[in-house]
Amino acid sequence: MAFSSPQLKRWLGQIGADQVLEVMTDLFETGAVFIVDANSDILLWSKGAEQLLGLSAASAVGKPCKTTLNCDNDNDPCNLAQLGIVKAQAVRIQHPDGRTLDCYRTAKAFYDNAGNFAGAIEYLQPQHQAAGLPQPTGETFHGILTRDPKMLEAIQIIRNVAATEATVLIRGESGTGKEMVAHALHLESPRHYQPFLAINCAALTPSLLESELFGHVKGAFTGAVRNHAGLFQRANGGTLFLDEIAELPLELQAKLLRVLQERNFIPVGGDHPVSVDVRIIAATHRSLREEVKAGRFREDLMYRLRVVPIFLPPLRERRLDIGLLLQHLINRHNLQGHRFVDRIAPEAMRLLLDYDWPGNVRELNNVVEYAYAVGRGGELGIADLPPEFREPVRPPMPQPAQPLSRPKPAAEAALIREALEIGAGNLEQAARYAGMSRATFWRKRKKHGL
Repeated sequence: MAFSSPQLKRWLGQIGADQVLEVMTDLFETGAVFIVDANSDILLWSKGAEQLLGLSAASAVGKPCKTTLNCDNDNDPCNLAQLGIVKAQAVRIQHPDGRTLDCYRTAKAFYDNAGNFAGAIEYLQPQHQAAGLPQPTGETFHGILTRDPKMLEAIQIIRNVAATEATVLIRGESGTGKEMVAHALHLESPRHYQPFLAINCAALTPSLLESELFGHVKGAFTGAVRNHAGLFQRANGGTLFLDEIAELPLELQAKLLRVLQERNFIPVGGDHPVSVDVRIIAATHRSLREEVKAGRFREDLMYRLRVVPIFLPPLRERRLDIGLLLQHLINRHNLQGHRFVDRIAPEAMRLLLDYDWPGNVRELNNVVEYAYAVGRGGELGIADLPPEFREPVRPPMPQPAQPLSRPKPAAEAALIREALEIGAGNLEQAARYAGMSRATFWRKRKKHGL
């Protein structure tokens, strides 16, 4: 937050706040500055906006922002009224001459005394001016940047299926961008003007998850002092994304199946069905077929959810994308002004390309954030990378054959205890032995005090 003198208000009154604002916005010659009102209609259009976007102020002022910018997304891609502020968000603008402009968007919303959205000031900067590194050259699709054939195939499936009402199941490891793909599906669909809501099914206890999904009526349980609309009601007309669907408890799977089949549900403690029109997109990092075989997932629900499966490859199988994503992330961090990186040391790039990326794109983003936090200077070197990149490569821990082949205990606490012994401190291996996701294993371990 900038600091201003108490005399600023008086000075603005003398000069004229509108004149000062126009001069300030015109100082940004290489980017577009514009202001919108509560209806997202343009109030001010800078000279930089005229030059960058090819539209005069006379033709832009008074027009809706979304139609003037002609973004790749059909609606406001930054959801600014809800977020309040966005920084360096990648957007693709359609220029009037037919070209596409890849820009970074930074914006700040304003609100009236009642808390309602009152407008915003926004800044668009071309990505090729944001950093001195070579620019990413690949497919950009609602924030998904790739040139990998498998990802391009997945994008084509998204484009094709988005126009339908088919239920989609996204399969991929943690950090591969499953929620981003779900949001892209929503933005490409006819429901894009309606809400997109998401929930992680592994993050809540069964009772809380039921209340959050289906809502509850007043007096349904202790503490239910008022009616609560669940996610299905709040997403009515739009899209609901159910992440980690394999972790959904069996008792809630039946309720979800009813919503898919009957388009209605009964809130917790209620006695009247509530009708909804919601498109379901689910995601998991595990095979639902294997979960069905293990008795942890309903087969009929699996077929309802898995109408169109989309498989997202892990980053280690997208070698073409590592350099591409790295350049994009560096360009975005350069905008924040703390450090400007214009080159990567060859030794550091070799380590980044050879790394296995178990955390996928999320881990790559964390690595870049680490480099900007601890490093200085224009070159990103080995010393700027997290410690695991500088450690000698260790051989994989041998899997104990004898313990893994013995029968697993039926009692949950005993299974958790045995899994911890087998994993020898490795929670990933222990969770795999128990047949659970790491999040579920951690929750059950805490539940049993282990």
